[in-house]
Amino acid sequence: MSTITTAQQTTRSTRAAARKPVWLHGLAATVVASAVVTVLAAAASAAGVSFETASGTIPLAGYAQLTALFSLIGVAMAAVMARVARRPRRTFVVTTVVLTVASLVPDVTFGFDAASAVVLMLLHVVAAVIVIPVLARRLAR
Repeated sequence: MSTITTAQQTTRSTRAAARKPVWLHGLAATVVASAVVTVLAAAASAAGVSFETASGTIPLAGYAQLTALFSLIGVAMAAVMARVARRPRRTFVVTTVVLTVASLVPDVTFGFDAASAVVLMLLHVVAAVIVIPVLARRLAR
């Protein structure tokens, strides 16, 4: 009996040691999401989507910067929820999905034309689809 228990504990501790921290996976997902969103924004711009408001056009670097900023906020949220939430994965996913939906509101209200608003909303969703699952998989159920 003790041999089985010891083997199980060894397997668990080996898996735990092999797992990389939430923030490391989050950092990688942030880099990927920022690059993908920037490439998609450049492609949309080349296809004729203007991304203009009364205050000017969104610069291409802005997509990478804002994607990175909000993705890193998500990484911090995941790290905190991993420590304090009773069900970190569920709490993180519900919170980030709600925040992603809320992030769509400015795209509709800031005076973008229809094509720009739709593309911006899709870019928010693309970033969320890249970052949220990576972080959620690292959290306990």
